[in-house]
Amino acid sequence: MKALKPRSRSRRRIPVLGAAVLVVGALAAPAVADAIDEAPSARHTQRAAAAKNVILLIGDGMADSEITLARNYTVGAAGRLHLDRLPMTGSYTTYAVDSGKRPVYVTDSAASASGWATGHKTVNGRISKTPDTDRALPTILEIAQRNGLATGSVTTAALTDATPAAIAAHATDRSCQGPSDMARCPADTLVNGGPGSIAEQSVARRVDVLFGGGKKRFDQVITDGRYKGMTVTEQARKEGYQVVNDARQLKGVRPGRPVLGLFAPGTVPVEWTGTPAAVGGTAPQRCITRNPERPADTPSLEEQTRKALALLEAKRAGAGKGFFLQVEGASIDKQAHDADPCGQIGELAAFDRAVKVARAYATEHPDTLVIATGDHAHATQIVPVEANPPGLSATLVTDEGGRMKVSYGTNAAADGQEHSGVQVRLAGQGPHADRLLEVTDQTKLFTTIRDALRLR
Repeated sequence: MKALKPRSRSRRRIPVLGAAVLVVGALAAPAVADAIDEAPSARHTQRAAAAKNVILLIGDGMADSEITLARNYTVGAAGRLHLDRLPMTGSYTTYAVDSGKRPVYVTDSAASASGWATGHKTVNGRISKTPDTDRALPTILEIAQRNGLATGSVTTAALTDATPAAIAAHATDRSCQGPSDMARCPADTLVNGGPGSIAEQSVARRVDVLFGGGKKRFDQVITDGRYKGMTVTEQARKEGYQVVNDARQLKGVRPGRPVLGLFAPGTVPVEWTGTPAAVGGTAPQRCITRNPERPADTPSLEEQTRKALALLEAKRAGAGKGFFLQVEGASIDKQAHDADPCGQIGELAAFDRAVKVARAYATEHPDTLVIATGDHAHATQIVPVEANPPGLSATLVTDEGGRMKVSYGTNAAADGQEHSGVQVRLAGQGPHADRLLEVTDQTKLFTTIRDALRLR
């Protein structure tokens, strides 16, 4: 981005009224300045020649409406989340394409994740393959590995779900998660010479850190090839992985070998719960911030992110190289599909704490580029309390004592809510963070990360 040339002094005469406006602006500035000043290294490092590390944080189904909902509830309308404190903020477009490469204006998570993973648009439902010829495209994680970097993937979804799958696997259809799930991906099966299911590929890729849910996919039995008759978890152990299943085991993991953390059979249970939106609305409610259905030994996204960074840092120190880490808060999206505002807010708050961990790491390691964004927008709308929207709605009593009505109307009440096609926030700090400014496209994120890390 070109620097603006300063105006000559002869052209800087300001009328008295303009000066008064400037004074008012100066008085209002500290609230914003405090947010930016928390990252003192960001402005000094944003144009550095290269980054050693990249931490990419993805809020699935998270656009400005979802961020505003969580902000209003947890820190107040005038408050700021850690997401808000990233100094370089722009946005990107998220559309998918059809097999003829024509725009499809509302993406799913598979096509969107494939966009930043490979730098190419694809069809909805496909994992890091071309939209027309169904050919595998190199992912940013694969390229990072080829250049000697450590790699990691952390998610609150199954590790075989669309967003983590897109950086570590290639599949004709996102449903092909385990060896028993290959009906829509005949060419990808091992027996037909393909790479296998998403679970098999993720393990075979030897990603240094794999944390998330999806244990039931990894417990499926492999039907062909070298590990025929074993489960994918047994394949992982044969490949040298440490396998852990709860917070206590995670805490005990030591550097040296790759780690597979499987913390739920499917999606990791959400942190908060409450009454979902309903036709005609709900009574004003406070969210329940301890979901009784979430096992006590489930590590938080914050804990998983901190552990992943420690393990990748240890490998970086030993090899003299950096790392690429992707962290996903998956159930912002899943709770929006269910029109559950408390579930959404709790998952976005958990994601925001992971952003805090990433920013703290970058403060200590200014050669780290931190990027936080969403993969697509969702159905969430904040409407006047007195409104009577035709779809589903719920009223919340926020932490600052206000009432906030949330409306969902992208589908029939019984069919689940849908994504929306609007552009999504893109923010960051560190080397090359200035490339996140303005309106770009999801596929350009691939280029930004590749260039920041000087990958070939």
